[in-house]
Amino acid sequence: MQEESRLVLAGRHSERFAGLVNTPVFRGSTVLHASLAAWEDKKKRRAADEHGASTYGRFGTPTHHALEEAVAEIEGGYRALLYPSGLSACATALTSLLAAGDHVLLTDSAYAPTRGFLTRVLGRFNVDVSVYDPTIGAGIEALMRANTRVVYVESPGSETFEVQDVPAIAAVARRHGARVVMDNTWGTPLFFKPFAHGVDVSVQAATKYIVGHSDAMLGVLTCNQETWPLIKRTSQDMGMTAGPDDAYLALRGLRTMAVRLQQHWKGGVEVAQWLQARPEVEAVLHPALPGDPGHALWKRDFRGACGLFAVVLNPVSAGALEAFVDSLQLFGLGVSWGGYESLVIPFNPVGERSATQWPYHGQALRLHVGLEAPADLIADLEQGFAALARAESSNQQRRSA
Repeated sequence: MQEESRLVLAGRHSERFAGLVNTPVFRGSTVLHASLAAWEDKKKRRAADEHGASTYGRFGTPTHHALEEAVAEIEGGYRALLYPSGLSACATALTSLLAAGDHVLLTDSAYAPTRGFLTRVLGRFNVDVSVYDPTIGAGIEALMRANTRVVYVESPGSETFEVQDVPAIAAVARRHGARVVMDNTWGTPLFFKPFAHGVDVSVQAATKYIVGHSDAMLGVLTCNQETWPLIKRTSQDMGMTAGPDDAYLALRGLRTMAVRLQQHWKGGVEVAQWLQARPEVEAVLHPALPGDPGHALWKRDFRGACGLFAVVLNPVSAGALEAFVDSLQLFGLGVSWGGYESLVIPFNPVGERSATQWPYHGQALRLHVGLEAPADLIADLEQGFAALARAESSNQQRRSA
């Protein structure tokens, strides 16, 4: 079955809900049982991990279970669980697989809050963190220790867009008895299949492309069969759960994700190629572009690209950069990505890296290309560059006066 069809069908059980196409929103905490025998039977079925065998709202409702089933099926994992945010999913995965005295290898391109959780939270509990070059590939063998329990990958990095050789890293980790946790938000369940590439646990900020409409916060962890009991136990021990309304919004978004991603992919590449030709641009960081350092790995392992990439401008004054960003009409200035709207945010990885050096000199901007017409987005950027040029010219005149 094609992926587009699976997105429409996965997790749907209309026969359970009076024929309704969509699983309804089930809001509730207490679950009543008709008899003690029914109560005992439900507990046994929940212990056996049967879908829908919930004895309390914290363990999920049919709304949660429908989304968990669908994501696990599409991503190719065993089971999935929902969380109130992408970061809470990352934190739960790492807490589940690490203990005091363990060592974790973390890609230098990881989402900054994930890095902060490891160093500021788990570091207090004697978990040792080493940061590695995301392009290391099989060379990660030299960094493995006897107590290395987790190798954390994010491919591509969601700011600097290095593509990692996940199969090579996973093969090394497996030989050393370590597990691979991957942030797969950029690739989505459609464009990267983590379990086919050796990953043990896949983390996604479902806030992004799964929800797709910038109106819900949600995280999802998909596990293989070996890691599932550990993830489930820690999630329940920590009281992790997500709201049913957010799960419903994610289910709604999931059904149209294939169509939306095609437009994000097409528009993102078109805008990125236009930016490559601009004299104001030092570099465009987009794995789907030929010539990008990660393009060969992207072409080998990924089935597509989303709308997120970065551009590095040639050095300009702070006033010129401000004029450029503030003049944009279709690119909103805001954090997050994956919704229907286009976004821009400045970033500077200098000082955040410890295993690699940022090779560029100008200001970096992360762009998310939404569902607007690429021609309109290009026109918006073009007038932004005109505003930048005017501000830079004015600034040079003031300096020479």
